[in-house]
Amino acid sequence: MVKAISIQLSDEEIKILTRKAEKNLLSLKEQIEDIIRLSVLRTKKKPLSQQKIDDTLVSIFSREKKGRKRRK
Repeated sequence: MVKAISIQLSDEEIKILTRKAEKNLLSLKEQIEDIIRLSVLRTKKKPLSQQKIDDTLVSIFSREKKGRKRRK
């Protein structure tokens, strides 16, 4: 089932997305769809409720450390 979503973007945001779309050989619409699709897939992998944190305020205002560790 396909739903229509309407969003409002500033001219600067459209320019940035257009440049990114050109680099990825996509149209502006396809680039926006890809960003949303990837975001949904990331949230599907590990929902926030699965994190084991004792204090709820800590879970609200902090992020998990991700990515590669820096060299010293």
